[in-house]
Amino acid sequence: MDTATESLIEDVTLTIIAHPYLDELAHKIRAESIPWEGYERAGLITTDERAMIEHVENKSAEEINHIMSEHGLYYAGMYLDLMHKLARVDAVQKVLVMIQDMLNDHDERIMLFHQASSGRPGYPFGPFHKALRINDEFIGIQSSKLLALLVCSSTNRDIDIDDFFRWMTFQLQSRNPNLIELNVQILDALFHIPAYRKSFWNTLHAMDSFINVLKKGNANPQVMYEITFALWLLTFDAEIAANLNRKYDVIPTLVEIAKSAVKEKIIRVVVATFKNLVEKAPRANLSAMLVAKLLPFAEHLSTRKWSDQEVVDDIELIKNELQNNFQSLTTFEVYASELETGKLEWSPPHQSENFWRQNAGRLNEQDHRLLKLLARQLSSNKPETLAIACHDLGQYAKYGHGKKLLHELGTKQRIMELMTHEDAEVRYHALSATQKYFAMS
Repeated sequence: MDTATESLIEDVTLTIIAHPYLDELAHKIRAESIPWEGYERAGLITTDERAMIEHVENKSAEEINHIMSEHGLYYAGMYLDLMHKLARVDAVQKVLVMIQDMLNDHDERIMLFHQASSGRPGYPFGPFHKALRINDEFIGIQSSKLLALLVCSSTNRDIDIDDFFRWMTFQLQSRNPNLIELNVQILDALFHIPAYRKSFWNTLHAMDSFINVLKKGNANPQVMYEITFALWLLTFDAEIAANLNRKYDVIPTLVEIAKSAVKEKIIRVVVATFKNLVEKAPRANLSAMLVAKLLPFAEHLSTRKWSDQEVVDDIELIKNELQNNFQSLTTFEVYASELETGKLEWSPPHQSENFWRQNAGRLNEQDHRLLKLLARQLSSNKPETLAIACHDLGQYAKYGHGKKLLHELGTKQRIMELMTHEDAEVRYHALSATQKYFAMS
């Protein structure tokens, strides 16, 4: 990783996996009393475990620090055992708070949990995976936070990471914005590990949930930064960089995020993301960037003063790549990119008879992939998009020798319905396309 990458990572690690909402929940749980004596009588904990719990319970941070400095390894082992065998919500909550008190201002103590797990199959990850199945908000988010810390501090791959990501997929769909923000921070931590980027990408609906969070946006600049930071880490994977925009149309979203950003660091991470997309998958992304008007925006950014020279260099790289490829891209590649991004506008190819005479048949390539994308635009709610789609399908009917296919796709019927659309331009191009269709009889 280059210095720009390192400075961005330093930015995020200062605030990772911390939230006032989580602190408030922990504060309430810390004040609750648990009848550990009853747990001992029921055989759920041992006499020694009870004694160790009561030795740290309700103690000051200074007292806990002193105890952990001497006996931290034993407490790590006991906390893992308690997480493994306890099931009651209040007890598990309390253990998680005690673990947090052990780690406060001493993240390095997470290594004690690895040391305490030596020779114990399933530890240290298993007990926290088990806790994710308990239907409790605090237990879920605190366990996932600790799992992330454990995963990121170990060279051992967490064998249940896919299950963890499936759980996080549902968390990213939560109606509680605090949970979403915390889960994004956890992704920021986990995506530092290359293998986990691909695991998340391959988890069913995980990317859909994450991209939905990205596209909804967030008024809090720090949260917006953390969301775009996670996306940036994903784009270090070449396969993801090649398919990200094709599947999720993120380039226009990122341009808008950067345009409206009030914090320079958000623009920094968006620019770094564009740099990854350009360097790792230029063929997949450059034409889409041109369609999204990234070139004029990059030119605008290059006129601004920046506190970070790496940002200046990245903007210059993006601008140069876009300028060079603007010259080399064929007209058809630009047109195809419009279809792939769903951003149709009255650019020159649409209105050129020569373009359609030469290229209409190319819409039939790869099992009519581009034709199907064009037909899909007929369901748009934007009048301009509908008008352009009708026009282009009329040109395809005229030059593409695919009249039968238009009928099979249901395209002819949809165009005829648009002849009564409220927008005059849509009606005109729908009528024109219908005439061209029947003229080919």
